[in-house]
Amino acid sequence: MSAENSHIEHGQEEHHADMTKKQIWKVFFYLLAITCLEFFIALVLVYNGPLEKGPLVNFVYIALTLVKAYYIVAYFMHLKFEKMGFIISTLIVFVFIIYFIILMLTEGSYLGIHLNHVFG
Repeated sequence: MSAENSHIEHGQEEHHADMTKKQIWKVFFYLLAITCLEFFIALVLVYNGPLEKGPLVNFVYIALTLVKAYYIVAYFMHLKFEKMGFIISTLIVFVFIIYFIILMLTEGSYLGIHLNHVFG
């Protein structure tokens, strides 16, 4: 039985050994590039440029943030190497995020309607 356990542990170590320093730096520079892109959009295109703040810009920010979250969770938390754990944890988080977005939009529209009658 210990021979089977050592074989399983050895297989898992080989699987995690794929994460080298080169790959860590590669993911770091991906995250840095995405962050720089977010700052470029915010400071150059929106603040001083042709884009106006609105749903399109917010969608781009959310999409870029989700890409960054994927890289952080997948590589630095080593969940990419655990397929089922990654899928379950990602799905649960996305269900809660979507639920909270819908909840906030519903609550915000309710307050917008009723506060306009009170203060308007």
